[in-house]
Amino acid sequence: MTAQTGTTGSPTGPVTPPPVTAPGRPDHGSSRGAGDGGSPGRVGSGRRREGRAAWILAIPFCLLFLAFTAWPVVQSLFMSFTDTKAKDLRHPFSVNIVGFDNFTKALSDPIFRKAAANTAYFVLVGVPLTLLLALAAAVALDKGITRFRAVFRLGFYMPVITSIVAVAVVWRFLLQDPGGLINTVLGWFGITGPNWLGDPNWSMPALIMMAAWRNFGTGMIIFLAGLQAVPAELHEAAAIDGAGAVKRFRHVTLPLLRPTLLFVMVTTSIGYLQVFEEPFVMTQGGPLNSTITVTYNTYQQFGFGNYGLASAMSYLIFVVIAIVTALQFRLLRERS
Repeated sequence: MTAQTGTTGSPTGPVTPPPVTAPGRPDHGSSRGAGDGGSPGRVGSGRRREGRAAWILAIPFCLLFLAFTAWPVVQSLFMSFTDTKAKDLRHPFSVNIVGFDNFTKALSDPIFRKAAANTAYFVLVGVPLTLLLALAAAVALDKGITRFRAVFRLGFYMPVITSIVAVAVVWRFLLQDPGGLINTVLGWFGITGPNWLGDPNWSMPALIMMAAWRNFGTGMIIFLAGLQAVPAELHEAAAIDGAGAVKRFRHVTLPLLRPTLLFVMVTTSIGYLQVFEEPFVMTQGGPLNSTITVTYNTYQQFGFGNYGLASAMSYLIFVVIAIVTALQFRLLRERS
């Protein structure tokens, strides 16, 4: 039978229908090779292999963490409830459990209370001063300084990465009496400078100045990142509404910097609550224990061989840090 031809020249004969698949019965031929990711069994076995490989790679870190971090922390916590001393290191199981006696002894020790008061003074004055310097430097780099910005940024951050020994040498030259650079400059204006490191009334302010100068660079970098994340449209809208630079900074910039301010405040407070290097290299806690801190007193007790008492002091510092951090989060957390 000859197929008829239409006007276009194409055959118009009978058309073969496509194969019909029974309802509910999949067409294995068409689905084969489409690639559905493999069978569930193969997927599960692949994930198990990946999990085993991840654990194999993590085992060295886990072992090091348990051996050099977790176990010493647990051991020091146990030690704080014992009368462990240096002579007990050869026979660690012969120590006596004394309960909270070490904590009571630390809290009743006048030197520890003096150290706690000095540490509180250092934190209450040093943290706001460091944050103020860091924020001022960040604002200057973001808006005020237009030339050699990278040079200023590097110069402000250099004290952070400089060795504390080198910093101590420089500040001893600045603060020594007589002949120190600061007192020499004060003498040009007819002011008699104090004995910064030898007078109990001035030794702690001198360490606070040194610590603020040394540490404000870290906060500056973080504040600068936060300032650059503030949308410029908000400042433009506030300027159109008639807000000056001070009002824009107070009502636009500072509220948006709240998370950044919280982070810098928490990290700076934690570091200052554990201040050790400045009094250790500059004054050794003197004069007359005017610069002794809780961490430095803890170091002294370890040196004296009072390991149980020193461990208790360490955990008292930990509790104070936890409380201060919780209060800061409650004060500066974002409110919806």
